[in-house]
Amino acid sequence: MIPHNRPVINERDIAKEAGMPINTWRRQVAPGLREHVSALFDSRIRIYDRAQVQAHLEDRPLPELPDTPHADDLLDDEEAAALLGVTPSTVRAYATQGYLPAGTTVYGVRLWTRRSIQTRLDTPSRQGQGGGRPTGPSGPTKAHPYEGDPRLDLAAEALTSAHDLPRTRLAQALADEHGGSTRTWERLLAQAASARTPAQ
Repeated sequence: MIPHNRPVINERDIAKEAGMPINTWRRQVAPGLREHVSALFDSRIRIYDRAQVQAHLEDRPLPELPDTPHADDLLDDEEAAALLGVTPSTVRAYATQGYLPAGTTVYGVRLWTRRSIQTRLDTPSRQGQGGGRPTGPSGPTKAHPYEGDPRLDLAAEALTSAHDLPRTRLAQALADEHGGSTRTWERLLAQAASARTPAQ
């Protein structure tokens, strides 16, 4: 998480500001920095709080990060998924389908405000961001209950990859992986199957 109103920096920019080639910096400076300053995300891209990095480089005590959640904190897909009770891939699907804002990218990491995740959490599952339905080519009226729901894509993929699995077991597996009830996933699977029928 990037706390609200806290500037951040990655290792390449730290090395650049120090006037060192990144490989040299990683050999000489990075081990000490990584030991004392925690990255803000559990990802291969290390992003740090700039004030903490500066304090470490100047051999000062590290300033504490805020411990009170703020609506404008920036969360990655794993943190957003934990709040929503789904998987990170579902969070990304929500953003693609309009169930979440597109988010912003910081040093290659896609992020969403805590506010937008909370809004999604408070919005009924069949509605889009802000309480309305995602508007498609035919307008806001849906042809079927789950039209535009990104979980339909997950259901369709599951039908293709595990077509020999009984529908109830497949629904249970999807519920375990992505959250939601088994009954909801059974409906999504049935809808995904019916959508494929005309092309067969």
